[in-house]
Amino acid sequence: MIGSQKVIDYLNFLLGGELAARDQYFIHSEMYAEWHYGKLYDRIHHEMEDETLHAQAIIRRILMLSGTPKMKVDTINIGSTVPEMLQIDLDLEYKVQKHLKEGIALCEVEHDYVTREMLVEQLKDTEEDHAHWLEQQLRLIDMVGLPNYLQTQMAEVTPNLV
Repeated sequence: MIGSQKVIDYLNFLLGGELAARDQYFIHSEMYAEWHYGKLYDRIHHEMEDETLHAQAIIRRILMLSGTPKMKVDTINIGSTVPEMLQIDLDLEYKVQKHLKEGIALCEVEHDYVTREMLVEQLKDTEEDHAHWLEQQLRLIDMVGLPNYLQTQMAEVTPNLV
């Protein structure tokens, strides 16, 4: 099936963001594991897996539209403290939300309603799951203080090594 080149190009743009989010979450989750914040590790590792699935869906859609996936990863930002890492991840999610909304609008103009629906689902996941959870964590740090918050995140980490 031949798809709109504008949609294919925009999907490749989105793919770079999803790959960056995956890598950023991967590094942050490993940092949490090293610091023995097992609960943060579990959640951020889960987010990494979600971003991988988002990237996979975009790749499959590009291929279905007879395009070629461009595996160019956007810039990633790595924090050095838990609050900084959470804020950097939240900023990334806000950026992804903005780009997904622009992609949804483009799909409407190009009459590609299947791609539009895929992006709507990714937007829902980004807004209702990823960004909301990160906002909650930063709010908790403000409410209970960083030392108390970090104490609640401590747990043994047993990463799944392949």
